[in-house]
Amino acid sequence: MNKITLPLLLCLLTGCTSITPNFDAKFGDAVRAARQAQTLNPGPRSDTDPVLGLDAQAAVKAQERYQDSFKAPPKTFEVINIGGAMSGQ
Repeated sequence: MNKITLPLLLCLLTGCTSITPNFDAKFGDAVRAARQAQTLNPGPRSDTDPVLGLDAQAAVKAQERYQDSFKAPPKTFEVINIGGAMSGQ
C-alpha cells in the first residue's frame, strides 16, 4: 500500500463506527419521565374511587355547551379604536 491509500482507507472505515452508544441507551427517557410526571393516577384500573372533579349535572351541562358551540359559534365583537385611525404618520 502506498502512503495515500492507508490514510484514505482508515478515514473510510471511521464511518462504520458508532459514536452514540451512550445517547442511544437513554433514548426516550425524557419523554417517559415527562409522561410519568403528568400522570395524575398511574393505576386507574385498580382504583375504585370515583373521578374527582365535576358532578354529573355540571358535566352534562358543560358537554351540552361544548356541543352547542359548534352549532352556533359565539358572536364576535368590534374593537373600538379610541385613538383614531391608524396611519403611517
